[in-house]
Amino acid sequence: MSSVVRFRRLASNPDLPLPGRGTPQAAGYDIRSAEDEVVLQPGEIRLVSTGLVMELPEGMECQVRPRSGLALKHGITLPNSPGTIDPDYRGELRIIMQNLGPQAVTLMRGERIAQLIFARFEAPEVLEVDELNETERGEGGFGSTGTS
Repeated sequence: MSSVVRFRRLASNPDLPLPGRGTPQAAGYDIRSAEDEVVLQPGEIRLVSTGLVMELPEGMECQVRPRSGLALKHGITLPNSPGTIDPDYRGELRIIMQNLGPQAVTLMRGERIAQLIFARFEAPEVLEVDELNETERGEGGFGSTGTS
């Protein structure tokens, strides 16, 4: 089933490519910075503009995830990863970025700063009950299913 995600450009991004996949089998769509220059100091958290507004189809979310190359080379991550964009949001897509590395990192306009993952979701009815069905695992958690 094919879906369409629509993007509208803001004045700050008249020219950068829309989010796209690096290879035909890539799950993530790379998104770019629309800011001329962003300098992230060690430990700094900052919003980075993309100059894009997105319209998702009903029942689809967009997850914003870090790019592994920026994480490995510079310690750049997204502190709320994965961030979730809901289908009714119509504001600018801005990426919360953090520098966990020991040195300042400069990101230039057009640089790929994050990846977008699109996924369908369900909105189930939430129901309070007095009892739940039993399972073999029961209340066991955090390593309770074995050592290997």
